[in-house]
Amino acid sequence: MSAEGRIALVTGAGSGVGKAAATALLNAGFKTVLAGRRLDALEKTASEAGAVGDQCLCVSTDVSDPASVDALYAKISDTYGRLDVLFNNAGTNAPGATIDELTPEQWKQVIDVNLTGSFLCARGAFAMMRNQTPQGGRIINNGSISAYAPRPGSAPYTASKHAISGLTKTISLDGRPFDIACGQIDIGNAATEMASRMAEGVPQANGEIGIEPLMDVHHVGDAVAHMASLPLSANVMFMNVMATKMPFAGRG
Repeated sequence: MSAEGRIALVTGAGSGVGKAAATALLNAGFKTVLAGRRLDALEKTASEAGAVGDQCLCVSTDVSDPASVDALYAKISDTYGRLDVLFNNAGTNAPGATIDELTPEQWKQVIDVNLTGSFLCARGAFAMMRNQTPQGGRIINNGSISAYAPRPGSAPYTASKHAISGLTKTISLDGRPFDIACGQIDIGNAATEMASRMAEGVPQANGEIGIEPLMDVHHVGDAVAHMASLPLSANVMFMNVMATKMPFAGRG
């Protein structure tokens, strides 16, 4: 399906998976809105992707703040008049710790960004897609391998990502009458700043420290662009993209 005239939004677009996805969507022909906390990082993503003119819009956004998210969608509406794809990607993590060592503030920060932020952004996208002409669009949530299997000492992150799977399924059902598709990409060990520690060794379920393989983050961007480019009559509801030899299947 041609991306000509189609508008995509990527949250957390200033680095890592979001940067790779935004670049892939721009290269696929989408006009792409880059959202994130740091405007300079968003503008760097746009510049490195070669975006010019109205191909790209950078908007400083705190996804955990309802007013900030509302302002983002108002800007999209004023600039482009519609939205066809949301990649609901912005996320954060807490230091590795057992649940008794975590503070309520650390728990809340992760849930506010990863879960409440995803809800707020999906809510705004759904409203635009429901009320625009032609009606419809696609929401792609960033889950994780942690949506299926936790790492040691990861209670806030794992809880938030398990919840994203429920959010994806519910939006998928609620969107059917309005031609709004919803899917989820679950990523394992993409080579980003957040995952760089995998190459140095991370705790395993058996208590050992193990070095884990990584994959090029550009493969994730390409996967998101593929999901975004499908016609609304087809949907990748769950896609698992992971470093082939990372410990996940079976016992590791």
